[in-house]
Amino acid sequence: MILLFWGLSGLFAYQIYQSINLPIKFEKVKKERFAEAIKKLKDIRDAQEAYRSVTGGFANDFESLVKFVDTAEFVLTQQRDSSYMEFSQVYKIDQLKEVVIIDTLGYRSVKDSLFGTSDRYRTMMDVPFAQNNEKFELKSDILDKNGYRAAVFEAKVKKDIILWDQPKDLLAQENEQVSVDEVNGTEIILGSLTDVSTNGNWPPLYDTKKDR
Repeated sequence: MILLFWGLSGLFAYQIYQSINLPIKFEKVKKERFAEAIKKLKDIRDAQEAYRSVTGGFANDFESLVKFVDTAEFVLTQQRDSSYMEFSQVYKIDQLKEVVIIDTLGYRSVKDSLFGTSDRYRTMMDVPFAQNNEKFELKSDILDKNGYRAAVFEAKVKKDIILWDQPKDLLAQENEQVSVDEVNGTEIILGSLTDVSTNGNWPPLYDTKKDR
């Protein structure tokens, strides 16, 4: 009877320990994995913004985006003010005209500008810690906002894919998060297909001062 009592006591103590320790471990794992996923999404955002600046739109797939980073160049320009005299047919006199002149200074590789010597952009589509080599979902579109047509894109991944090996009850709670200090909902999302935005749905704690 005494042995049984001590056995049950040990079991209850272990269960109490687990009920306290598991959520702490889950939070640590979650933040580490989310941080790595968000780093990749920021690379995707940088590449997509460069793509838009050169082409006017966003890439709809990673193959196009990687090829763009590999081959595209930014045009380096300089803007200066100038003026000249022009005869006015209305007033029949010479009038001063002010103009802005844009000079092309050269070109710079998109890859060098964004990633330097790193080739991490080649794997920016790979979801970190995924069990089956899953990729981020990527889509782009043209959004009509009150007659104004704007390019938009969205990249996202389900939390379940990043936290696939974590306790199911804690993962279920995570998918129901509603807080300014958490990644709300079931996915980590960058951009939007329904709004003109290149922001992510993560809180500031995942951003450096530069990102903010």
